[in-house]
Amino acid sequence: MVQEEKVRSVSYIQAINESLRHELERDPTVIIMGEDIAGGGEREDFEDAWGGPMRLTKGLVGDFGRERIRDTPISEAGFVGAGVGAAASGLRPVVDLMYVSFYGVCADQITNNAAKMHYMFGGKVEVPLTIMTGIGAGTNSAAQHSETLYSIFTHFPGLKCVVPSNPYNAKGLMTAAIRDNDPVIVFNNRQLMGLRFDDHVPEQSYVVDIGKSEIKLEGDDVTLLGIGFTTRVCMEAAEELEDQGYSVEVLDLLSLSPMDDEAILQSVRKTRKIVIVDEDYPRCSIATDISALVAEQAFDYLDAPPIRVTPPHSSVPYSRPLEALFVPNKDGVVSAALEVLE
Repeated sequence: MVQEEKVRSVSYIQAINESLRHELERDPTVIIMGEDIAGGGEREDFEDAWGGPMRLTKGLVGDFGRERIRDTPISEAGFVGAGVGAAASGLRPVVDLMYVSFYGVCADQITNNAAKMHYMFGGKVEVPLTIMTGIGAGTNSAAQHSETLYSIFTHFPGLKCVVPSNPYNAKGLMTAAIRDNDPVIVFNNRQLMGLRFDDHVPEQSYVVDIGKSEIKLEGDDVTLLGIGFTTRVCMEAAEELEDQGYSVEVLDLLSLSPMDDEAILQSVRKTRKIVIVDEDYPRCSIATDISALVAEQAFDYLDAPPIRVTPPHSSVPYSRPLEALFVPNKDGVVSAALEVLE
C-alpha cells in the first residue's frame, strides 16, 4: 500500500527562513547582513528579538553567531557596498534591504558596481550577492514603504530579479539566488507574508530555476499573467471567470530578469488574449515590457490588444480605502478580461 505524502504547509516567512538556514549550514561562505536581523545591536536582552523587520532571519543568530548574522548600522550604502565587496572577495552574502524604496541610497552599489563588475573585469570576478527586499502595498505603510519597484532593476544588465508568489517557490528561488554566481535580487511581497497557503513545501533544500515561469492554471480563452502577489489575484479572477464559462490560463512569471519570454508567447499563441497584472507603477514597467513583447512577436495571433491592470501613476496612499483601490484586485482583473473576451 502506497502511503500518501502528507502536505507540509508553512508560511512565506518560514519558507525564506528555512532556505537561509539550509544555505548557512551547507556553505560556510554564506553570511547575512542587514538592519536588526540579529536582534538589534549587542544588547543581550535583544538577542534575536526581531529577526529583521519581516522576521525572515528569526532564530539564525543563535545558531550561527554574529560573525555570520550581522546587524548593520542604518546605512544602506554602507552595508550593501560591504556586501558587494564581500561577494567579490569570495563570500556569498545575503543582504537584507528592508524596503525596496530604500534603493535610492544604495543604487550606485547595486547598479554601478554589483551589476557591472563581472563584465568590467572580463569575467575574472564573480559577485554572488543576494539582496532580499520587501515590496508591495496593502499593509498601510504609506508611500515610502509600500512600493513595488522591481522594474527599475531589470533595466540593468548583470542583475537577476525574481518575485516569488508562494512559500514553495519563495524557498526554492531564495536557495537558487544564494547559489547563483551573479547578483540576484529577491523581491518579497509583504502581503504574501500574512496569508495562509496550502502548497506543499518540502523540508529539505531544493531550487526553483531562475528564468522560468510556471503555468498555475491551464486554459484556452485568455491568459492572465501575474507577478508575485498579483498571481494570487489572477487565480481569484480566474475562478470567477470560469464560473461564467470561460477557460482561463494563469501564468506566474516568477523571474523578471531573465524573463521567460517563450512561455509568455506560447500562452498568448494559444489563448490569443492576455491581461497583464502588475503592482509596479504603470510607466516603463514590466507590464509595458510584456505588452510590447506580445505586440511585436505575437501580433498575428492576437484577437484583442494586450491589457495592463496596474495601479494608477500615483504614490501609494496611506488611507486604507484609497490603498485598497490602488492595488490591482480581482474585480479589476475580471473586468479587464471580459473586455477582451466579449
